[in-house]
Amino acid sequence: MRVKRYVVDSMPDALQKIRTDLGKDAVILNTKEIRTGGFLGLFSKRKIEVIAAIDAGSNAGNAGSQRSVPQPKGQQAPTRTNEGISSRSDSYQSDFPEVPDVFVAVERKKEPIVVPAAVEAPPVYAPQQTYSPVSVNTGVSKSLHKDDHLIEELKQMKEMMRKLTLSAEDTKLPEPLQKIEQRLYDQEVEPALVRQLIDEVLADFQLADETVTDDTAIRMVRAKLGQIFQSDRNKRISPNTRVVHFVGPTGVGKTTTIAKLAAEQVLKYQRKVGFITSDTYRIAAIEQLKTYATILNVPIEVVFSPQDLSKAFHNLAECDVIFMDTAGRNFRNEMYVSELNALLKTQGSSETLLVLSLTTKYRDMRAITNNFNKFKLDKVLFTKMDETDSYGAIVNIVHEFSLQLSYVTNGQSVPDDITEMNEWHIIDLLLEESRT
Repeated sequence: MRVKRYVVDSMPDALQKIRTDLGKDAVILNTKEIRTGGFLGLFSKRKIEVIAAIDAGSNAGNAGSQRSVPQPKGQQAPTRTNEGISSRSDSYQSDFPEVPDVFVAVERKKEPIVVPAAVEAPPVYAPQQTYSPVSVNTGVSKSLHKDDHLIEELKQMKEMMRKLTLSAEDTKLPEPLQKIEQRLYDQEVEPALVRQLIDEVLADFQLADETVTDDTAIRMVRAKLGQIFQSDRNKRISPNTRVVHFVGPTGVGKTTTIAKLAAEQVLKYQRKVGFITSDTYRIAAIEQLKTYATILNVPIEVVFSPQDLSKAFHNLAECDVIFMDTAGRNFRNEMYVSELNALLKTQGSSETLLVLSLTTKYRDMRAITNNFNKFKLDKVLFTKMDETDSYGAIVNIVHEFSLQLSYVTNGQSVPDDITEMNEWHIIDLLLEESRT
């Protein structure tokens, strides 16, 4: 193997020089930046040192070593010595100074190189570092191993990208399902629930090997939503219920809703109704409920603490059903939560209705429901349906907390503007734009 060292200005210069001297089969063993010239380390120039090698049996290397250059008169051309060291004046250039070959098992590490007299250059000594076939081959093998490893990683990445692309194409939703999915997102249905619904519907289509159309997609999504709302419990207040508690945050319309339901019980079912209010924190809250009690001709009791409940229930003993209005305070207040829990401990059959406004963000609805869910919530009642066109929160609450739907209000008129929640009507409202 022949090894050469080059000191050049740039790598392209080195590559051209190596290709010319050693041939295209030459291998670069090492490169590093060095400083040459100057005075006492000042004004030195940056150069690049390149070590290249070629197999001694290579045709390219041999061809390069056999070139001849006309010699000056009286000057004998240098010949290769027994030690295997030769000088080549034809390769010497001022721009690219060349260091002679270094061979294996060189005993004299500072063998002078014969330079033609015409060049008038000082003797150049071979570098002290020698390269054995083992060390050279080791460096080459390591380099090849790294290259092979890099190529293998690139192949793996390419295959992974191909699989991801094919997977994305395979899982692309049909256009009818895309429209329904977007509509559910617009209605603020939880993204995880939307993906679950769409995946189930797509799986059903694939299982049945049926083409997805607008009508079939609507029908199947509608059926999936119906399963979420499905329940065998009664939405209305049970005839056996003795006490109905209404809980919820401030401003959702609990007092007005109580008046509407009380009017239904009195006028439609001819039941004797009584009121209990513990909402002594809000100005005129008691007067509001007293006004409704006067209109409906029903008794009312005011309690200021859980200790007053026994007396209130005793005074309303003749009533068939008692509606209890609780204070709508900050549901994050632990003191209020503890007090409310004590107020809900009543004797006999009872129901607890959570009152939520559809104008509330679902994030807040979830936090409210989480808090009041400590009180064994039975049903959920939504208010202010006339003030919004987003109904996804209804699906979210029922799905996440497994609460039974009851009533929904759509205005302030008493005793009107309250009906039983019709889940199929809500589903139609959720999907109506997908029909167009």
